Amino acid sequence: MKHTDIKDILCTPDYIGRDVTVCGWVRTARDSKNMAFLALNDGTTLNHCQIVIDKNGGVELPAEAAKLGAAIKVIGTVVVNENNGTHEINAKEITVLGVCPADYPLQKKFQKLETLREMPHIRVRTNTFNAVFRVRSVMAAAIHRFFQERGFVYVNTPLITGSDCEGAGEMFKVTTIGYSDKYKNADEYYADDFFGKRAGLSVSGQLEGEVAAMALGKIYTFGPSFRAEKSNTVRHVAEFWHVEPEVAFAELPDVIELAEDMIKYIIRDYMEKCPEELKFFEQRFQKGLTEKLLNVLHNDFEIVDYSDAIELLKKADVEFQYPVEWGCDLQSEHERYITEQVYKKPVFLINYPKEIKSFYMKQNPDGKTVAATDLLVPGVGEIIGGSEREADLDKLLAAMKERNMSLDDYGDYLDLRKYGSVPHGGFGLGFERVIMYVTGMENIRDVIFYPRTVGNIR
Repeated sequence: MKHTDIKDILCTPDYIGRDVTVCGWVRTARDSKNMAFLALNDGTTLNHCQIVIDKNGGVELPAEAAKLGAAIKVIGTVVVNENNGTHEINAKEITVLGVCPADYPLQKKFQKLETLREMPHIRVRTNTFNAVFRVRSVMAAAIHRFFQERGFVYVNTPLITGSDCEGAGEMFKVTTIGYSDKYKNADEYYADDFFGKRAGLSVSGQLEGEVAAMALGKIYTFGPSFRAEKSNTVRHVAEFWHVEPEVAFAELPDVIELAEDMIKYIIRDYMEKCPEELKFFEQRFQKGLTEKLLNVLHNDFEIVDYSDAIELLKKADVEFQYPVEWGCDLQSEHERYITEQVYKKPVFLINYPKEIKSFYMKQNPDGKTVAATDLLVPGVGEIIGGSEREADLDKLLAAMKERNMSLDDYGDYLDLRKYGSVPHGGFGLGFERVIMYVTGMENIRDVIFYPRTVGNIR
């Protein structure tokens, strides 16, 4: 049906004095003998449009139109509210499009985020999730724009794969057989399955991304990844969105520069395009959010060697839950101490011990570390993991054999090191984690539409 977006009504002076048709859901309602006021939202803006009903003027308010959650259509004249200068609509005609009964779950003005997670199909109608998903949309567009402006080619890597990018075995199996006791072993089972071999949902598009980069030079992927990792924390979900650029003829410093440029670009774009949402998050979820983001834009990110970070942590006057020694995988408490207490800004940690990083990362001359980097940010911890990739076939084979990996599953990947191998690198950005960072939302379940976690799917 023909109607005007509420965002346009509220933001465009040209509508004042004109008759318009708007549609939306009732957020609040005040009804009296002579007047009634409805707050209407159609999802195009965080702000609501006030609908004024003058009953003495002959405007009829259907009883169902004054109930929270009801969907209505309003025809009326746009006017300026004399008290606050906002635009509102003097209703002439109201039509109920969808009734909403008294058991509508959003009757309370404020509800806990934990409660709202139990109704993902309804929570999107709250101000909080209206703002979250609008920001998510804007930042996704900014990511595409950033790479497109720099000549990157957008590629779509497979979601079903026969290889494990991380080599950790935390993959969801893809099968058409399901449970069966008619096979003697796994080899027989998979031989009879759809693909004739073991398959799983992709944990990353990196390996295929490297294939594309060896022909197209600069590529990026942006899509879902899946990890069957039983980490029931505020930072982990089983299905998440992944941004993964790969660049040929690049070394670790080039990867770091690209990552910093991208983070600053998308944060700047968010602050310019979503001022109302930013203000909302600062008021409701994180005081000082704007200052935090401006600090990111106006300062160079710190680059700290892993070994130096370990020494900082060992000297810290803090009792960590997890002890710190060279060779350990840093925990969230360590990452946040480095970013929040020591440097007070985003930090690239580089040159990690090779034993705690993936097989594909370039081995440094010291024989102990790899040319890897993690970007750590205050309040969240790691949001980017990247590296220069190992371009030497013999070193790559040795790393894979040390981990007892099946070379047959990585034939295409190994061929890249045989036919015109070049220095190259890239990174993966956890999209939900950067949304957490810029909104101040503390749980990853609150920045993704339908969170998939251990023991929870709907």
